[in-house]
Amino acid sequence: MGSRRAWRNAIIYVVLIVGAVFFLTPFAWMVSTSLKADEQVFSIPPQWIPIPVMWSNYQRLLTEIPFLRYLGNTVFVTVLSVTFYVASSAVVAYGFAKLRFPGREVLFYCLLATMVLPPQVTLIPQFVMFQKLGWVGTFLPLIVPALTGSAFAVFLLRQFYTAIPGDISDSARIDGASEWQIFSRIVLPLSRPALATASLFIFIWTWTDFLNPLIYLTDDRLYTLAVGLQQLSSTRAAAWPLLMGGSLLMSLPIIVLFFFAQKTFIEGVSTGGLKG
Repeated sequence: MGSRRAWRNAIIYVVLIVGAVFFLTPFAWMVSTSLKADEQVFSIPPQWIPIPVMWSNYQRLLTEIPFLRYLGNTVFVTVLSVTFYVASSAVVAYGFAKLRFPGREVLFYCLLATMVLPPQVTLIPQFVMFQKLGWVGTFLPLIVPALTGSAFAVFLLRQFYTAIPGDISDSARIDGASEWQIFSRIVLPLSRPALATASLFIFIWTWTDFLNPLIYLTDDRLYTLAVGLQQLSSTRAAAWPLLMGGSLLMSLPIIVLFFFAQKTFIEGVSTGGLKG
């Protein structure tokens, strides 16, 4: 029995190690390429450890494009979008989870249906609407839609809220608390893991978004990092070390955020509310 369990654990570890190597190899190649000279990128056989190490590629990246400006634009759009998405989605999710009104389930299923709708279907109508409003060429098309919430975040938070015992809300109502007080003082503090999970997902989507900034931002001074790096590849040939360096710097905030928030993230995904 013990030997069988040992073999099973060994197989699991081997599978995990192979999977980790499979997923980490592209990242390792990105780090290696960011430190290579241009002529070493496609050398045969591949040179995983660059000699010499070209730390100057990162300095070149800062001078070839206004990297810090693009970084500031990305941070600005991401912070506001995450804040608005999570705040509006939390309110909507509370309504679907705790408030009773006619057509609640139908409206919730209609909301879920929007999750399977390809974004390309609404892309042209949205662009025409924002163009009529005079918002094209500004950050508004990237930020204002966040005020309407995210269907995924609403679904995630609603599932969490439904697991919170109704006795807590009923007791607060007996004590004279309004729905807003119940939501802000009781439900929100209990749903921190779910809020952190929704925030992390939305942060990743917004931080790495390429299509929307490409369509709506017509002034290169407003470009985000994703669009700025694409412009670098289109204006310079054989700029792979700079592209990989920019991609690495763009990936670091996501890696660091998940590293420090992984416990909360896993808790928000795996739990459905209160225990006990």
